[in-house]
Amino acid sequence: MHILVTNDDGPPSAESSPYILPFVRTLEAAGHTVSVIIPDSQRSWIGKAHIVGQDVRTEAYWPPETNPGVHSTTSATPRTTGQDGTGEARDGRQPWVLVSSTPATCAQLGLGSLFFTSRGPIDLVISGPNYGRNTTAVFALSSGTLGAALEAAACGYRAIALSFAFFDRVNDPEIVGECCRHAVKVCEHLAAKAAWGEGKLYSVNVPVLKGVEGRKVVWTRVLQNVWGRGACFAELPDAKAGEEVDAETEEVRIRRRESGGAEEKEMMKGPKVDGEGVGGKGEFRTRHFKWSPRYKAHEQNFTMPGIFANPFPAGLQMSSTV
Repeated sequence: MHILVTNDDGPPSAESSPYILPFVRTLEAAGHTVSVIIPDSQRSWIGKAHIVGQDVRTEAYWPPETNPGVHSTTSATPRTTGQDGTGEARDGRQPWVLVSSTPATCAQLGLGSLFFTSRGPIDLVISGPNYGRNTTAVFALSSGTLGAALEAAACGYRAIALSFAFFDRVNDPEIVGECCRHAVKVCEHLAAKAAWGEGKLYSVNVPVLKGVEGRKVVWTRVLQNVWGRGACFAELPDAKAGEEVDAETEEVRIRRRESGGAEEKEMMKGPKVDGEGVGGKGEFRTRHFKWSPRYKAHEQNFTMPGIFANPFPAGLQMSSTV
């Protein structure tokens, strides 16, 4: 198959996008033609958005052989462009495309006959693997991974949103490799045998655990849930207002909270904010807030089932049991 891969975590990095590189290599090893178009930076939590009024830049990117420590949009392995202008390398690969926009925009551009034209029609779109689970309604509706798959489905293509559910941030290469092989088999099965229809997509969650290849794959139903009160934003003291933190750094902080432990407890406390600021005192003074989802408040609204993942309402979901 000719498979278009996109994501919301951006270029490969051990810190914040550790799964896309081994997954693409696993797809290629399985005999598929893989074309990759992804955001040039972290774009989690953005759903199916397109940025109005923004000029979008694209550039070629030859991925490294192994994950670098942090994001880099500079090609680590430059190749010679083919004489026919296709950009094919001697091993038959083409460069990935980096896009200065959202996952949904990546899907639109990748499906618009603008790139990878020498490879023929695209048979399947896979968005992911996301660095973290998309197992409930509130996660799925905010997910850039699901957003790109939705965009592809809206364009009439078969689409799968793939998420790797981590329980720590170790990401042992052998275990990740096992997850990639398992995910490829599931995606191949869906492409060959699933019921596809207009606007339908599938969401797959794979636990990052040793032995996942031997686990049963099951269908699940969507878990409807809600955010806990005040679970998404933290108020900032005036002294920190206006401080710029890049999306990758902030997403790393969020993931560390998600993985739990003492660091999460400390970060959950948040800054102390007094009741006085610009515009006077009280709740209607000028105030500053930061996106800072608190997963524990979210998880109090449901009981984690024995089956790890839960489906997205716009399609069906498969997962492996824990």
